[in-house]
Amino acid sequence: MKSKSSLSHRSQEPENGVLYIVGTPIGNLEDISFRALTILKNVTLIACEDTRQTRKIMNKFKFENDLISFNKDNGYKKIPKLINYLQSGKSLALVSDAGMPGICDPGEDLVRNAKINGIDAICIPGPCAAINALISSGMPSSSFIFEGFLPKKKKDREEILLEISKRKKTTILFESPHRLLKLLKELKDCCGGEREIQVSREITKKYEEHFNFSVNKVIEYFEGKEVVGEITLVIKGIGKKDSKFNEFLLRKELNELINAGLSLSSASSYLAKKKNLTKNKIYNLY
Repeated sequence: MKSKSSLSHRSQEPENGVLYIVGTPIGNLEDISFRALTILKNVTLIACEDTRQTRKIMNKFKFENDLISFNKDNGYKKIPKLINYLQSGKSLALVSDAGMPGICDPGEDLVRNAKINGIDAICIPGPCAAINALISSGMPSSSFIFEGFLPKKKKDREEILLEISKRKKTTILFESPHRLLKLLKELKDCCGGEREIQVSREITKKYEEHFNFSVNKVIEYFEGKEVVGEITLVIKGIGKKDSKFNEFLLRKELNELINAGLSLSSASSYLAKKKNLTKNKIYNLY
């Protein structure tokens, strides 16, 4: 038997017992789709990250509906109630403050629980900061990795930064404005100051900006400035030439050899031969 989501055409009107994951604007309210508005107007309940933000859409497009708060602070407790609500034959729309629900928010848990309980979950497309930033960067987009926000724990964070330093694919990150400089300096340490990145700010909003330079130049631009707005970073992967000289990894390996008892000169000679680089290039990393 075919599931509802396998049908070639979906009704524009909400269906009973269906969870709708609705993409909403990430800044410019005019980016909302006609289909998203139809769903939001006609479902029996909207679960939203912040009811005040969702009411901005309702006020702009002049419609009313019942709202329930569903966010990182209360979402886990409310999932059973919402699953029961859907199983009773009601329709539910899930929205976040901006963009697509389920990305870096508890919507992911609600959708997973809906699937476990045999509830159909339908995604209504909408704007996505990660894709907007990637496409506007001009960096390779046929293959990329989205990391979202990096973990706060030092060990976990360093592991992902190490992966990014070796990665050939484009990487996309989210970051809060007050932590941007810290992240940029971490990227400089692991990827080198010449790695190409783009920092996108306030995507789709009036003061949208994209800074596409080397890590060094982006740090220089933001140093001493008050950074505001939502931040998305796009980091170019390494090329074949770059993979031979990864400054972060070479420095790490050099330090490990020295800590194991080799002299700086001996460790540099060993790595130079291993990596087919000049000894001075390795030596100067210490």
